Amino acid sequence: MSVKRMIQAVETHSGEPMRVITGGVPHIPGNTVYEQAKWLEENDDQLRKLMLREPRGYPPLCCNLIVPPKHPEAAAGFIIMEQVEYPMMSGGNTIAVATVLLETGMVPMQEPVTEFKLEAPAGLIGIRAHCRDGKVQQVTFENVPAFSVHRDAVIDVPELGQVTVDVAWGGMFYVIADVAQFPSLDLVPDRGRDIARTAALILGAAQEQLPVEHPDYPGIGITIAQLSGPTDNPDADRKNAVMVASGPIDLDNPASWTGGLDRCPCGTGTCAKMAVLHAKGELPLHQSFRHEGVLGTVYTGELVEEVQIGDRVGVVPTISGQAWITGYSTYVLDADDPFPNGFTVGDIWAAQKDTATAQRTPDLMR
Repeated sequence: MSVKRMIQAVETHSGEPMRVITGGVPHIPGNTVYEQAKWLEENDDQLRKLMLREPRGYPPLCCNLIVPPKHPEAAAGFIIMEQVEYPMMSGGNTIAVATVLLETGMVPMQEPVTEFKLEAPAGLIGIRAHCRDGKVQQVTFENVPAFSVHRDAVIDVPELGQVTVDVAWGGMFYVIADVAQFPSLDLVPDRGRDIARTAALILGAAQEQLPVEHPDYPGIGITIAQLSGPTDNPDADRKNAVMVASGPIDLDNPASWTGGLDRCPCGTGTCAKMAVLHAKGELPLHQSFRHEGVLGTVYTGELVEEVQIGDRVGVVPTISGQAWITGYSTYVLDADDPFPNGFTVGDIWAAQKDTATAQRTPDLMR
């Protein structure tokens, strides 16, 4: 067999499907995991496309690459890859990576609780995993500080009119809109297509109209949209649906008004929502916040400390949730494969800057 790449991965889900690459990727330069992520983006973005696009991926899929840590306090590092970006941090992916490290023995498991640190591109993430009989029952992580940027801002959204939104950082910049502004829309799986379209329009408008800036990560903009609403689940305080874009949002091109819904309750989205609620005086420190996802599963968050982020007051959140391993895979790129970067088709993917034909490598075209 003649292959150009062979990659080993563990498949997981927390509702959201999350792939964890454990082997097959050579040394990545960089003095921090953040520098390694930037190097990967600039020099080997094929890895992300290969893993996330068809035929090996699909719009809601996320991917993580485990790397040796650069920080002396970390047990492992991980680079997060999603359909349109390399996020600084992701909650569901952190839970998945911690679960894989412990259940595969890459990090020794101590029952009933294992504590260690991971190095994400955003920095050190504290992990506290509750374990029993060789299984991870729950992962609690302490995130990087979250902060509110815009509160009750009004933006003009094509087809929707004026929409009131909040914007906050929880590891990525989220634009958050209350679903009550769209009375016919329910945050349930069967309305996924409508949720994605609404969220995509809000995301595109927010990207154009609401400037954001993180003091440590220049150039990062709003990349995620969250619709927030009430819940009838007695074990939750609020419900959300997060849309992860599968291509750039172009408000002049309806073919781009879609994406994949986050199937989990969204860890960094929960952190962003808690930061907004705290800034509005609606969520104090040390009060649990149970956030339900579109499938009915729940992450539990808590704000444990106020900190200063540049000229803003931020909060340190913790998130608790669970992930499950679903399989162990080996992926290969055949030397004759005409689509070495994978491909997308407009039946389920947003319009791309590179079409399916353009994704072919010229020397492989027949």
